[in-house]
Amino acid sequence: MRAIEFHEYGGPEVLRLVEAATPRPGPGQVAIDVAWAGVNFADVKARTEGYRVAELPYRPGLEVSGHVRALGEGVDGLEVGQEVAALVGGGGYAEVVLAEASTVFALPEGLDLRTAATLPTVLPTAHALIHEVGRLRAGESVLVHGAAGGIGTAVGQLARAAGAGAVYGVASTEAKAAYALKYGYDEVFRPDTFTEDVRRATGGRGVDLVLDPIGGDTLRRGLDALAAFGRLVSFGNAGGGAPWQVGQPELYGQGHSVAGFSVLTLAQTAPAAARALTERALRAVSEGTVTLPVTAEFPLSETAEAHRLLGGRGSTGKLLLRVKD
Repeated sequence: MRAIEFHEYGGPEVLRLVEAATPRPGPGQVAIDVAWAGVNFADVKARTEGYRVAELPYRPGLEVSGHVRALGEGVDGLEVGQEVAALVGGGGYAEVVLAEASTVFALPEGLDLRTAATLPTVLPTAHALIHEVGRLRAGESVLVHGAAGGIGTAVGQLARAAGAGAVYGVASTEAKAAYALKYGYDEVFRPDTFTEDVRRATGGRGVDLVLDPIGGDTLRRGLDALAAFGRLVSFGNAGGGAPWQVGQPELYGQGHSVAGFSVLTLAQTAPAAARALTERALRAVSEGTVTLPVTAEFPLSETAEAHRLLGGRGSTGKLLLRVKD
């Protein structure tokens, strides 16, 4: 089978198209003939700095859609040939992928394979940020960094559906801001002025919820954008800054709270909770609450081009690899 690997860290040029042995599922595993694979910023960080890479060579890719190829011992509830989507810990850039059965989901009626590949990481993350972790209540306001990305696109819609009083975004360009405004956002601010812009937009009050995948100084500044009793949720460190800590002196004054979320870590440490979260999130798609547009797709042989686009921070929405032509 064909797969994409890198044998050293570096730019998109280190990605190699290779021929590899077709894997067979072990107990509790499902082998999937991959049709589409999602491209995520975590894949770029893996390639450039070894994020979640245990050893080289490494095969990136965290989410796929396709057909069940084979079932390992002890797997029930799925059938060979069935259309599925799956969250995988890595290895998704390949024609055949192994996934733990707990992270494989039969597609609901009306959900096609191309759309399904956009969902396993993005949609559960977005759902958790608004509901399970962010706990947004009707009438509250939210500020979302990376508003034009895949997660930001879903979060804006989920926040609006949850009855948010105001949905604010942060995006780096006018084009990205215009894109985000189509998906639930009331206003979109620039990264260097978002704290001041939030205070202006809210009459000095601040927002009830800040969602941050950037980390570093952006995360620190997010506290200054919060209203009294506001919550800040960190769900990434795309900026590459040093780990950030906050303590009682920063939180006591206005009753602020800080939380974190990673769907990949949840799937490893609490698979039943991750599965239940994903099932709730998928219902939002089947019910029409959320749409996640694919803004670019590439054949597997052009994976490096997908990484160049995503790594250049010029993309919006979701990028996919077309694994089966």
